Amino acid sequence: METPPGFIFLFKNLPRLLSPPALLYLGNVAARDMFGVELPSWLVAIACIISPVLALSLSTLWDDYKNRRDASALNAIMAPFVESKSPGGFDLLSRIITNFKDGYPGDDFGDWVSQYGHTYCMKTLFETTVFTVEPEFIKNILASDFNNFEKGNPAFHRNQSVLGTGVFNSDGEMWKFHRSMTRPFFSKERISDYDIYDRHAEDAIHQLKTRLREGYPVDFQDVISRFTLDSATEFLFGKDVRSLAAGLPYPAYALAADPNLEQPNPNNPANVFAKAFAEAQDTLSIRNRYGKAWQFFEFWKDSAKDQMVAINTFIQPILSDAMERKRLAASESETKGEKQVGEGETLLSHMLNSTEDQNILKDEILNMLVAGRDTTAGTLTFAAYMLSEHPHVFKRLREEVLSNVGPSRRPTYDDVRDMKYLRAVINETLRLFPIVPLNVRQSINPTTWRSKRSDGKPFYIPAGTRCRYSVFLMHRRKDLWGPDALEFDPDRFIDERLQKYLTPNPFIFLPFNAGPRICLGQQFAYNEISFMLIRLAQNFASISLAPDAQPESSKPPLSWLNDREGRKAREKIRPKSHLTMYAYEGLWVRMEEAALGNEI
Repeated sequence: METPPGFIFLFKNLPRLLSPPALLYLGNVAARDMFGVELPSWLVAIACIISPVLALSLSTLWDDYKNRRDASALNAIMAPFVESKSPGGFDLLSRIITNFKDGYPGDDFGDWVSQYGHTYCMKTLFETTVFTVEPEFIKNILASDFNNFEKGNPAFHRNQSVLGTGVFNSDGEMWKFHRSMTRPFFSKERISDYDIYDRHAEDAIHQLKTRLREGYPVDFQDVISRFTLDSATEFLFGKDVRSLAAGLPYPAYALAADPNLEQPNPNNPANVFAKAFAEAQDTLSIRNRYGKAWQFFEFWKDSAKDQMVAINTFIQPILSDAMERKRLAASESETKGEKQVGEGETLLSHMLNSTEDQNILKDEILNMLVAGRDTTAGTLTFAAYMLSEHPHVFKRLREEVLSNVGPSRRPTYDDVRDMKYLRAVINETLRLFPIVPLNVRQSINPTTWRSKRSDGKPFYIPAGTRCRYSVFLMHRRKDLWGPDALEFDPDRFIDERLQKYLTPNPFIFLPFNAGPRICLGQQFAYNEISFMLIRLAQNFASISLAPDAQPESSKPPLSWLNDREGRKAREKIRPKSHLTMYAYEGLWVRMEEAALGNEI
């Protein structure tokens, strides 16, 4: 039987929790025995109960004083602190959790950016976090001062029950090990082989057309998530899990009118996995907002354990199949350094050349599914959303596709490379809806960040400080992208605005992170997204939202209409995020099938 997380939390913090009441009790006994002064028992009991919180508050004040003193010694300052109405920042945490569950991405942190500036500190559950949307500081974290920032042990333990020791959750030698295993696989030759994309895209588009011809809208996010799951498992692991074979869901109103319509089997392994995987990512996102105290909020049970049963049930056959193929294959000679990728070898079979540790392999399979399925599916979902809201953009995209590729020919790597407007559409989607909107690192040693304050004083970052950064908010800054930063306009990646904003400051656009931990699958993602968008443009003449099919709970609340500064008032769906961004409860659309001649 596993020890409940809350017990582990209490055990780790036992000295801090018990020392204050113990000292109070002993002090009271000493005062009675030595001076004859005895406090009432009820007063001693109350003092003992509140003493841990009081001691923690005093400890926090001491840390704050020490940090300010250390900053002053370097002629630096701490970034401004968000004002809290409670000593431990419980009110700030409550706001963050509420916004995560029901709000618009970035609203909480964004409101504080408006009030305190592009970099600030906040205290939640007595833990200090530095938050920034400043590209120079994000560059420090990811690149120029890379060795001083890590995921860190607190983050590792928060995410371990889902991501394990995988590449997204590891530091140091373990991260280098995973990186060295995966890097050789993402060569140009591998990621530009479109056979796998083509098979699954053809299946997905066939199912889209079939359902649309029945007169029903489709949940685009659902079908595209199945497309990316099937593509990713075949490309990365050599095993197509055939999630598209489960079929597409009907809208609720269609089922109400005809209960005999066949819905996808909820017990299909791919459906069970997708549901469990989304819930597990929600769990991690909540934990990351609680910080070091997350175990207290999952006191009796690790909330991710139930989901991991279904996730591991899905992953195990993939791993077992790869191990069986390895046993049957002829042994290959060892090479020095990184293993060379053999002909027809998948990422998983390549990893098996480096280790047969099933825990490491399972962890990496799941980490790769986040990268290979969720990121691409989310980007394609928001691309379809933007194209439905901007039909002139879709029209122009179709023109480029038909003039470069034609109405039916399969696109090649060279086609994709030469289609500038296609890349601009993808980049603009990633700018407004970056697939990983919020990330975090922890400082190892104290450092300073050069600020833009009028007095020239830099910001001081103490050792062991959690540093959050939001590319979601940075990508929408008008001072970095121009007064039209909130508009969807792919031309900004082609016209004079490119040279004005992005070229001189490339760190204002970070959809795939940067530095040594930059996403290895960046070009893989661009190729897959590009391929599917080309196929959609070849087969469909228009995309429009289907609000009658969109569940009421997934529609923006009326309060969003009061937003005068951001994009909330114009949203037709509810963008949400856990580890990656997605459309809450799907993206229901109608798509007009292109005429045989593919006229624009």
